[in-house]
Amino acid sequence: MTHPFHPQRGQRFVLTTRRQNWGEDRVMYYNAQGRLCSILASWTNVPEMDFFAQASAGRSWFRTDDLLQLSALIRSLREAHGDK
Repeated sequence: MTHPFHPQRGQRFVLTTRRQNWGEDRVMYYNAQGRLCSILASWTNVPEMDFFAQASAGRSWFRTDDLLQLSALIRSLREAHGDK
């Protein structure tokens, strides 16, 4: 917990899952009593969600920028080897 006013600030928990609940990015964990709890991900030190992965929902493995860089690399390698 990293939120400055949360009573459990500084405590560590094992992340169970992360999901969008009620339109909010939330993380789930079990508290010391074994109860499943959730809290805003922004109140923790869990890394920011990858917006591309979130938007693609696993339907695409590659980002457009990565494919453009790969294309440029292949083109430069072909030119270096005299391929057309």
